[in-house]
Amino acid sequence: MRPVRLTEVARQAVCDALCPGDLAIDATVGNGHDTRFLAETVAPDGKVLGLDVQQAALDATRVRLNAIWPSSRGSPVDLFRCGHEQLRRTVPPDWHGRVGAVMFNLGYLPGGDKTLITRRETTLAALDQALPLLRPGGLISLMVYRGHPGAQDEADAISQWALGLTGNFEVTHHDSPGPCLYLIERRC
Repeated sequence: MRPVRLTEVARQAVCDALCPGDLAIDATVGNGHDTRFLAETVAPDGKVLGLDVQQAALDATRVRLNAIWPSSRGSPVDLFRCGHEQLRRTVPPDWHGRVGAVMFNLGYLPGGDKTLITRRETTLAALDQALPLLRPGGLISLMVYRGHPGAQDEADAISQWALGLTGNFEVTHHDSPGPCLYLIERRC
């Protein structure tokens, strides 16, 4: 029996939190795998916002989405070229308190420039901005990759941040020899 991959754990948790018609955010679009997953999960009437600082990431995501939703049919996804620390400025005001899931995959763009990485300061700002976006039962899926230069500083800061969450948030931590996963659910 093969071990369950953390990406599968994350997707199952997000599936449990989302319904068709929901609002979702991919805070680190990357190559668009999670963006497409979120779009398929909330379709046909839901909406997804995707953010990434790299044009190459947005381009790869558009190609992935166009395979399902040719531009003539209209994708349920809006993509923005900005960092995840810009969530508050990017997310429409009427989404606040209504988002079913926010996904983060930290690190660098696979196949891209490995010197462009997520960083502690911007990630913590993004996480603080994501919390009030969640509806009750909403979820943050936070995949933390630790194998590249600079990653451990970010991972340590996230661990401290997650340990400090109290009250309306339940944090589940999954570890592996590679990445770790935090699932943060808003209770009420």
